[in-house]
Amino acid sequence: MNKKYLIFILISFFINNLVYSASTNSGAKSNGREDLSFLSVKNSNYKKGLDALKQAKRYEKKEKFEKSKKRFNDSLKFFTLANEKYPNEPDILNYLGFTSRKVGDFIMAEIYYTQGLAIEPKHIGINEYLGELYVQTNRIELAKERLKILENCNCKEYDDLKQIIAGTKKSKY
Repeated sequence: MNKKYLIFILISFFINNLVYSASTNSGAKSNGREDLSFLSVKNSNYKKGLDALKQAKRYEKKEKFEKSKKRFNDSLKFFTLANEKYPNEPDILNYLGFTSRKVGDFIMAEIYYTQGLAIEPKHIGINEYLGELYVQTNRIELAKERLKILENCNCKEYDDLKQIIAGTKKSKY
């Protein structure tokens, strides 16, 4: 009989520890998102993706389109790896959408943007870039919906998208 009680107590103790450890917050941000320390890690795939993206934009500005396309593809690979390690992070999904759009894969770009918006519907970057994608693909009414979401952000992204929709400004990316 004592053996049964001892086993019962040990099992109860073990289950209690599991439940307690699962319910404690181990330093996560208060908004419910996972730890975002990967954003500042020196050699993370996210950081490598950002570096490749910056180079791609510089090459594009200098009209070195072959080099820029290669760096956009490199950036896409790094962001894909970052997304595998940190899935459903809106900033990574935003960059995945952006780099997909830059290499001409509009379908994947839209998938990444909408996945990011499902997580964070008011994400400024995603709403702007998705609006630009809609303009690129001649879906102006959908672009105007993105603009409406950015209306109260008091940000340059709103002004940029508004000008792109009006046709008075070309997308800088």
